[in-house]
Amino acid sequence: MDILGKVKAYREKQEKLKWEGTLADYLELLKERPYLAQSAHSRIYQMIQYHGIEESEELKKYNFFQDQIFGLEEALERLVEEYFHPAAKRLDVRKRILLLMGPVSGGKSTIVTLLKRGLETYTYTDEGAVYAIQGCPMHEDPLHLIPHEFREEFEDKYGIRIEGHLSPLNTMRLEKEYGGKIEDVMIERIFFSEDKRTGIGTFSPSDPKSQDIADLTGSIDFSTLAEYGSESDPRAYRFDGELNKANRGLMEFQEMLKSDEKFLWHLLSLAQEGNFKAGRFALISADELIVAHTNESEYRSFIANKKNEALHSRMIVMPIPYNLKLSAEEKIYQKMIDESDISDVHIAPHTLHIAAIFTILTRLKESEQGNISLLKKLYLYDGQTVEGFSDADLPALKREFSNEGMDGIDPRYVINRISSTIIKKEMTAINALDVLRSLKDGLDAHPSISKDQKEKYLNFISIARKQYDELAKKEVQKAFVYSYEESAKTLMDNYLDNVEAFCHQTKLQDPLTGEDMQPDEKLMRSIEEQIGISENAKKAFREEILIRISAYARKGKKFDYQSHERLREAIQKKLFADLKDVVKITTSSKTPDEQQLKKMNEVVATLIDEYGYNSTSANELLRYVGSLLNR
Repeated sequence: MDILGKVKAYREKQEKLKWEGTLADYLELLKERPYLAQSAHSRIYQMIQYHGIEESEELKKYNFFQDQIFGLEEALERLVEEYFHPAAKRLDVRKRILLLMGPVSGGKSTIVTLLKRGLETYTYTDEGAVYAIQGCPMHEDPLHLIPHEFREEFEDKYGIRIEGHLSPLNTMRLEKEYGGKIEDVMIERIFFSEDKRTGIGTFSPSDPKSQDIADLTGSIDFSTLAEYGSESDPRAYRFDGELNKANRGLMEFQEMLKSDEKFLWHLLSLAQEGNFKAGRFALISADELIVAHTNESEYRSFIANKKNEALHSRMIVMPIPYNLKLSAEEKIYQKMIDESDISDVHIAPHTLHIAAIFTILTRLKESEQGNISLLKKLYLYDGQTVEGFSDADLPALKREFSNEGMDGIDPRYVINRISSTIIKKEMTAINALDVLRSLKDGLDAHPSISKDQKEKYLNFISIARKQYDELAKKEVQKAFVYSYEESAKTLMDNYLDNVEAFCHQTKLQDPLTGEDMQPDEKLMRSIEEQIGISENAKKAFREEILIRISAYARKGKKFDYQSHERLREAIQKKLFADLKDVVKITTSSKTPDEQQLKKMNEVVATLIDEYGYNSTSANELLRYVGSLLNR
């Protein structure tokens, strides 16, 4: 890979995107592309839309957040449609500070980081291009040069509303450098960069005693006072605070609720009025999204203080709960592992799945409907089929608790326990039992878990262990079926022949003797009983199968045992039941004979080739299942 060549090509590409011209030239650009003059809130909303949206009856999925944020589709839809969208339309929510509120490691800071990185990239596109007065430390909007007297007429002609007024520095530059001729003022294209402090800022309060408001609004440059003679001369002022530098884009305010009041009131003025006070100048206009994040306990303490009522009324609080979807939680773990130094360790199949079951259980609340357990609720939330329930039950379940997902075990705890297990034992492969054991051991050292919570969490670990036991047995039993697909097909063909004869009231022919014989009721019932088909319901089930076969035939499609979900389950369970004794004897034998050893090697090879195990984890699985079957 020619890394230096790629860097050079990238640099040349960036050079081609640069643009500069006069205000007159910029106005010509606006005639063709009026969207270039959009507000900061609109730019963020358009950036999200730019990446595409997948719409369904239930919710919208934004490609911008795909592969980075998992399981928070509802929270993200609320954030985009209830804040960014109306703010982009200049509705009143844009005059509010956006506060993301949720538990630790729930995705709040990841969302903000994505918005920052997204804006940086978006400003390199034609749709997201940003232009500013050349040489301005605040990257000021060129349209601020248009006098207020002509702005209404400008809006009629260009369809662009101008908000804000020219900053003190650019007011002076206009007179001294351009002789008051706004048409000659130089404009340039800018590109957002947090590192270069262009359009993106981050403020984190430090010790209240030493924190200076200048970190937000800039400060006097004492080295130039002798030259310019006055603190009210804008040339003697450094417009380098976070509010200055984040103008036109986004400013992240970390730990906002812990900040001193004087900092918060500056934010209020900026959010509500679009300006802030700095030095000995008139109010300075700024157009930027202010986003902060906090946890629930800090937020509750903040709103409990009567002194904060005015500030609270000027915030839009967006709850960002923990993910409650099992499959999404696995993706979160996989993403964190891929980004770590343990990505080369073999993680046996189902390990992250079982860890996720435990974690999601800690975040769910017991339903007041007595007929649904937490485990059933977990599977329903993940879109899986749960007997006795349907998708129609989901909205009512979700409405039961408005704060579900705001507490429980966080993803970092799980990854920390996985890492701890690998490092302590110097393992090259781990399985679900290793992780469950590590999760259990870590509960004692977890600072925020009470005694009652610990008992509840230990029960959840036990539930997750039982789920793993079932998965492990099925995995081994499947691997034991030599040529599994062929075995399933043979069993299904035999079953369907008998079902067809039963439904049509005909007889079958013995393949050996050629004699007529009655349908094999014992065979059919041995399969149907695997999925709870009662004696009374068997006729309807068999007729349903024949109808499905006819429908497939009309469409020219081939019917196999995978074509009917319940039939597939019945076939699998029947095969597993027939093999149980074989599996039990083979896996538990301490001194396997030649035939058993051959079978074991075949099973290990299948687990490795077909199911994603390595040699170590496959042999551990076999030993564990052998112990389960012998209990």
